[in-house]
Amino acid sequence: MKKVMIFGTFDILHPGHLSFFKQAKKYGDYLIVSVARDINVKKIKGKLPRNNEGKRLNQVKAAGIANKVILGHLKDPYDMIIRINPDVICLGYDQQRFTEKLAEFFPKIKIVRLKPYKPEIYKSSIIMKAKKHKNKKTKVLSLLYCFFVLMF
Repeated sequence: MKKVMIFGTFDILHPGHLSFFKQAKKYGDYLIVSVARDINVKKIKGKLPRNNEGKRLNQVKAAGIANKVILGHLKDPYDMIIRINPDVICLGYDQQRFTEKLAEFFPKIKIVRLKPYKPEIYKSSIIMKAKKHKNKKTKVLSLLYCFFVLMF
């Protein structure tokens, strides 16, 4: 059995993530997805994810593509790789943290960088910005509506 492992935050699961899972699964028989811990997301991205690690874990499981979904290690980003010993590690097109030394630390594991799926639309940070913008726009429209109701 050929094991493939991928890592990520997977906050606000979207078609780009699903494409990532499907591309990775093509490299083996058994896909393991490691979902980043909240505390590690905060260290790397400077803020907590919108959805907590339990919810993100369940969303990835519910997608039904991975054979196994786990939470990443709290302290050592390489611990899960040592424990699972995958044959292949697939990286997202934009994953940089903790990836520079993978080939050096794990020379027997094949490292593959996958292709993006419409990154101009489905990158999580773009989706988050669009949601924030939409929320601000909704608030402004609500305030304008209240102002006009009170004035007339």
